[in-house]
Amino acid sequence: MLNPDGRVVMISGASRGIGLAIARMLLEKGYCVSAGARDAGGLSDVLSGSPEDRLLCCRYDAADRTSHADWVKATIDRFGRLDALVNNAGTSNTFSIEEGEEEELDALWATNVKGPLFLTRLCLPHLKDSGSGRVINVASLSGKRVRNENIAYNMTKHAVMALTHGTRRIGWDHGIRATAICPSFVATDLTSGVTKVSREEMIDPKDFAEITALALALPNTAAMAEMLVNCRLEDTL
Repeated sequence: MLNPDGRVVMISGASRGIGLAIARMLLEKGYCVSAGARDAGGLSDVLSGSPEDRLLCCRYDAADRTSHADWVKATIDRFGRLDALVNNAGTSNTFSIEEGEEEELDALWATNVKGPLFLTRLCLPHLKDSGSGRVINVASLSGKRVRNENIAYNMTKHAVMALTHGTRRIGWDHGIRATAICPSFVATDLTSGVTKVSREEMIDPKDFAEITALALALPNTAAMAEMLVNCRLEDTL
């Protein structure tokens, strides 16, 4: 297992839900965390009380490429290195094959696919320098199968799977290991309207954070390309 001391992790969408749980857990485990969210001030508030010498809060907007470059630069300026990227920021809507405007599709594509893609591109040189760089993409079981009408969300999560395997391929010889973590329902704001599964039955964000920490800590010789995490039985998974 890799020692977390001194290792620097960037986490997008860190102000709530899965991202916030990951940021808090990694700080507890001794990592240096560079947290990104659209509201950097609000992010600092929810992470108040964390070790200041191991935490950096920055603005990150998946649709604003300038914020990507500024965040990476701020991370390197502060910590002098980068060892891992957690592409967590994402969103959903009800765009279906039969209903929905093109703007809704474009919005999901910008946040769920183009954001992680271009942020990964900027981080790759630094991850190569690490020798044991990690890219964790928060995908979804919707990236493995289609079970609802939200086709835009399903399409973007399938694309995240392709991005993960592409990152694994080009990063492997440089010690970079990429993992797609594919959860079903996680008890966050994104699933607040779900009725088919109760909140008590959903994956706890803290448990998801523990899974992420495992993927970050595994050595180069024990990489996992995909991690499927379900809260219910599905015969096809």
